[in-house]
Amino acid sequence: MRKIYTPATAASDVENVLKMLEGRWKLIILFHLFDGKVQRYSDFEKLIPDISQKMLAQQLRQLEADGIVARKVYPQVPPKVEYRLTEWGQTLCPALDALLKWAEQKDHFQQPAEQNDQDTAATQ
Repeated sequence: MRKIYTPATAASDVENVLKMLEGRWKLIILFHLFDGKVQRYSDFEKLIPDISQKMLAQQLRQLEADGIVARKVYPQVPPKVEYRLTEWGQTLCPALDALLKWAEQKDHFQQPAEQNDQDTAATQ
């Protein structure tokens, strides 16, 4: 059964979701995991060269704690750790794609500032 939202509860829940995705690197990490990709820690270090080891570990831990990313540790030496999106995390892909499409439409809906000034002057 789908939850019924009021404007206040909808805003609060969206804010909580956005907090899960906050962080300079989380979205980049997620995009490297979409389409069922599996990455090792060292893969992320190569894919995102500007991220520090501390920050990468922190962001992955937070995504794991939120249930978006799954971490699998293989009992071997040296340790092998793989990261993948959880089933729920994978469902985030269409939502982020929809946000990208929404953002692409901005220029289509914006009127030049000059036109807005003329419209304002004409109505006064």
